[in-house]
Amino acid sequence: MLTRLTGTLESVDDALTITLGAFAVRAEAPRYLLDRLRDSGLIGQEVTLHTRTDLESQNQGTSFTPRLIGFTSPEDRRFFEIFTSVKGLGAKRALRALAEEPAYVAAAVVARDAKALQRLPEIGKRLAETVIAELAGKVDRFADGASIGQTGPGPHRASSIEPGSLPPAAQEAIAALLALGETRAEAERKVAAAAYRAGSSADAQSLINAVFSGAR
Repeated sequence: MLTRLTGTLESVDDALTITLGAFAVRAEAPRYLLDRLRDSGLIGQEVTLHTRTDLESQNQGTSFTPRLIGFTSPEDRRFFEIFTSVKGLGAKRALRALAEEPAYVAAAVVARDAKALQRLPEIGKRLAETVIAELAGKVDRFADGASIGQTGPGPHRASSIEPGSLPPAAQEAIAALLALGETRAEAERKVAAAAYRAGSSADAQSLINAVFSGAR
């Protein structure tokens, strides 16, 4: 099975075309990666993709079409594998849904923020709730370093969850950590993880207590 390839990035449209000597390989990719590479200036440059191959059923399962999917790292590939374990999220739908990088999605799951997930293509209210229920406790490590509330222009922005999507208790807990000298990114990450442990109904003090108990 092909797990990694290095070649020249020939073009980016709804997939990536990579030239390998006399051969050209077409690889699908999550939407966030397509957007990033389309605007990166890397056309004509050497790139490395970490890949997986899926078989898409055709004609009610009587035939199968291979789908090569590329990622920038083994970690991103692993996140995709976990993400597509959710009922109702096949590979094709998941590729379109991942308009934000894994850290954004993982942070939303950790924070149990269904509204943040609903901002992704293909993710409605019911599916957002299913994603949170099925991935709780499985994607925490992918949320490390994700920023909740800081956005920038275009597809190169840091992964983020908008501040208005956070409950008041979480915003109060973040403010308290900032007053104690934490950076905003670290405070947001810690509160998101604490919200997962303490539950969505936790008040600010409970979240702060969960932050410090989790740091022991």
